[in-house]
Amino acid sequence: MKTNGVTTLTRIAIMVALATALHVVESMIPIPYTVPGAKLGLANIVALYAVMTMGFGEAMAISFLRTLLGSLLSGTFLNVAYYLSTSGALVSTAVMYAFKKLFGDGLSVVGISVAGSITHNVTQLLVASLILRQIGVMFYLPYLLLFAIPTGIFVGILAGRILVYTENLSKRYRG
Repeated sequence: MKTNGVTTLTRIAIMVALATALHVVESMIPIPYTVPGAKLGLANIVALYAVMTMGFGEAMAISFLRTLLGSLLSGTFLNVAYYLSTSGALVSTAVMYAFKKLFGDGLSVVGISVAGSITHNVTQLLVASLILRQIGVMFYLPYLLLFAIPTGIFVGILAGRILVYTENLSKRYRG
């Protein structure tokens, strides 16, 4: 199906709304983490889906708008959390898109997701070290990776299932 500008804008708007809703819902889940700052990354399911089904600009727009709206809704706009979230989301989306283009079918959706999850954490710590002017925050990376890899796998599995479902749905309505 060939999409026009209105269809693309509608898809972006729906994905931004969904990612923002997941972002807000996740912030309300009382998960007792032993590592502060670790999250499930539910909104990244939408970012990964966009990376796999849309262009680079659309995926970046979805990631940016989701972090912008999420920060406005949570009251973190333009504070340190906003910069960490936005930088992590944008760089990880760019890396996931690059991995998709570079490796094609040679890397699974789960592999792309794990790469994005790791990138998200590394980027956030690099930005934190720049803001705080303290490279010592990088010592926190191994602890974050203990959560980044399993959550990247979880997000990749869910996004992969959604991709299969939407492809089957699309075939049903095309054929």
